[in-house]
Amino acid sequence: MGGKSSSSTAQSQTHTSTTLGNTTTSNPYVTSTTNNSGTTSTFAPGSALDTLNSFVNDNITGLLQNYMNPTIDDTTNQAKLNSFTKNLNEESQKSFENNIINPLSSRNMIRSSQATDMYNQMQENINDSISDYTMELLGSSQENAATMLSNLMGLYLNGYNIISNNQSQSLSTSSANAQKDSYGSATNSSKQDANAMDYINMAQGLVDLVVSAQTGGLIGGGKGKKST
Repeated sequence: MGGKSSSSTAQSQTHTSTTLGNTTTSNPYVTSTTNNSGTTSTFAPGSALDTLNSFVNDNITGLLQNYMNPTIDDTTNQAKLNSFTKNLNEESQKSFENNIINPLSSRNMIRSSQATDMYNQMQENINDSISDYTMELLGSSQENAATMLSNLMGLYLNGYNIISNNQSQSLSTSSANAQKDSYGSATNSSKQDANAMDYINMAQGLVDLVVSAQTGGLIGGGKGKKST
């Protein structure tokens, strides 16, 4: 009985001190580890969420700056402007020569000074078109930056939700594991007590068998024979 009482007290102390079982919960994006000290979570290195999280953290300042103060010197805007200017110049030059200069020259209907004036006028029109396109480009650039920021922050917060859900799962699993471990320890302790009692009962049975044998003359050789 003393052994059972001691075991019961030790089990009660273990059950009280065990709050959370050590648990690691993972998915393709997040790993959460829980113990009595709390829960820590990290993005899986190289995963989509890890890459997105790093990109947003590294570039959010620049993206906000592009939104608040769009500039034509931005790499994307500069590339679009250069492409537009190149195509405009080529098409304007081609159209000017094929539709104006060449037909008039073939009929001897244009002087060099007139050609120069028309060429200068064409250049002014090109410059006006480039100026208008630049203003449109800055406006669309701000809209694009706003859309990108909205999309990125949505994905960024989605990563937070995945971490939060994974932590909740880790905490829930850890709590269940702690209870399982505690109940498992209690069961094992009871089994150990039961086994001890089995050994005691077995020993007592052997003692009873010896006593019975001695009393009944089964042990002692001669007594047995005389009794028979």
